Parts: sequence; structure tokens; C-alpha cells
Amino acid sequence: MLRLDNLSVGYPGTRGTVLADLDVTVPPGSFVCVLGRNGAGKSTLMRTIAGLQGVVGGEARLEDEDIASLRPQERARRIAVVLTERASSPGLTVDDVVSLGRQPFTGWQGRLTTEDRTRVADALAAAGADRFAARLFDDLSDGERQRVMIARALAQSPRLMVLDEITAFLDLPGRVEVMALLRAQARASGAVVLLSSHDLDLSLQLADSVWLLDGSGGLAIGAAADLIAAGHVGRAFDTDAVRFSPTLGRFELVQ
Repeated sequence: MLRLDNLSVGYPGTRGTVLADLDVTVPPGSFVCVLGRNGAGKSTLMRTIAGLQGVVGGEARLEDEDIASLRPQERARRIAVVLTERASSPGLTVDDVVSLGRQPFTGWQGRLTTEDRTRVADALAAAGADRFAARLFDDLSDGERQRVMIARALAQSPRLMVLDEITAFLDLPGRVEVMALLRAQARASGAVVLLSSHDLDLSLQLADSVWLLDGSGGLAIGAAADLIAAGHVGRAFDTDAVRFSPTLGRFELVQ
């Protein structure tokens, strides 16, 4: 479903390559959490896979097609993206914003069919945003806005969902609900869901697979238990003040 073929990501000029020569295959229906400290390259990797940023080398392929070569409309039909940035849509209701997720399928007139409206309603309900569907989007709290953006992504019925730090504005119950929802969505639809997160505990509990960036250009991939046992989590996150305990599965203060 999703394959990285010798993919290198980064920036032109002095900033250079952030991650190099990645070879990864992700099967359909996978919920993948991308973890790492600030500056490790999570957002750069996610944006490159989504086709929002040019590759340094290699390819990211979805359903055996190079994502970078897809036409914008075709990419919008296959890939849904939700970023950390605070979205704004003056004058639009929540229902309007989620309905925009169907735009790649509606044609030049933008008319929603019965099927389109059903997908929008289902997405609103799944994301827990149906209760404020009639409110103006810009009147919502940050957490409510994130639920709406997730609903818009679900309404696209994508084959790949790329979600960069989307739980940052949610409280703990909200983070659990959203991550469980995304895992269930991946399994029910066969789509691949890539979620970058700083919520280490939940990610290790819920992810089918973890991509762990160590901050020095390395990427470890595997089940959470395997990465913990091999010491990868500790090497990526330990500092002089805190250490990850493989036995307890959480961070502890260094005495």
C-alpha cells in the first residue's frame, strides 16, 4: 500500500538531508505512529510522504504510484492531510468545512450527492464533531477544530492519512478517543494512517507499528515492545534528567 524506496528527505542548501535512504513497506490497514524528539525530522518526513515537500532522493509510493508525480486532484482523492497549524475558515460552518473533504470528487460545480452527504455525516459522527456541526468553525476551541479537521480527512475516504501532531490540542480523553478512532478507521477501511505524536505512552500502546526517529538521522521501525526491548526508545528520548524504564514502560526522573 505505502512504500518508501530509498527515500531521502530534507531541505536544499545548508540545512541538507534530514533522513536518508529509507526503505519501508507498510501494509494496508496499518496504524503507524511516528515518534521522536523535537527537531528529529518527523514533520519533514510526513510532509514529504504527503507530497507537500519535494524529496531529496528516492520515492514515496502509494498503491505503486510515485506520490510526487500524482496530479493534485488525484493526490487529494487518495491522501488526506491534517497538520498542527491552527486552521481558519471565516464564515464557514463546521458542516461546510467537513464537506470540503468531498471537493476532489464533486466536479467543477461542487454539488454534493446523497453519497457525499452521507460520508460527511458519518465523518462528523466518527470524529465527535456532529454535535456542533452548525456552529461557525472559527468560533470553536482548538480541540474542537482538530476534531473537525479529522472529520474532513475522514470524509475524503483516503487511502493514506497523514496527521502531524494533531492531538496536541486535545485533552487526555480526547487523545485516547481520536487515536483509537484512527486505528479503527485504518482497520475498517484498509487505509494506511500515519500519525506523528509527542504522546509516547498512547502511541506505544495503540500503534500497529512505530517509526522511531533518534534525532541523528536514524530510523528504527517495529512493534512497540520490540523497540522498547532493544533500547531504541531510551536512546531516542533519554536525557540527563529523565530515563525511559523498559520494565515500567514509562519515564522516570533520574535521582
